[in-house]
Amino acid sequence: MLFSLFSSSLGRLRVVGFLEGLSFLVLLGVAMPLKYVFGQPEAVRAVGMAHGGLFVLYVLLVIGAALEYGWSLRKALLAFGASVVPLGTFWADKRLFRAEK
Repeated sequence: MLFSLFSSSLGRLRVVGFLEGLSFLVLLGVAMPLKYVFGQPEAVRAVGMAHGGLFVLYVLLVIGAALEYGWSLRKALLAFGASVVPLGTFWADKRLFRAEK
């Protein structure tokens, strides 16, 4: 099942969207409190770098999927906007990306 997701640009977007959303939650819910409450900034460096890479990859995959599937500007902007809201990529997966199948 997981490997079949990698066979299409939409499937790759869904996987990266999940990982990007998860990294965002870890950054906000674990790494940031470790830095600001407990004075341990190492977690923000590590998780922040991973999240940044996943964010860039997510944006590139949204552009590719929007072009391939002929998404409207509204749908593409919703997909982009979902990446900056906690839990947004999970919403996008359910409401935008699964509907494309």
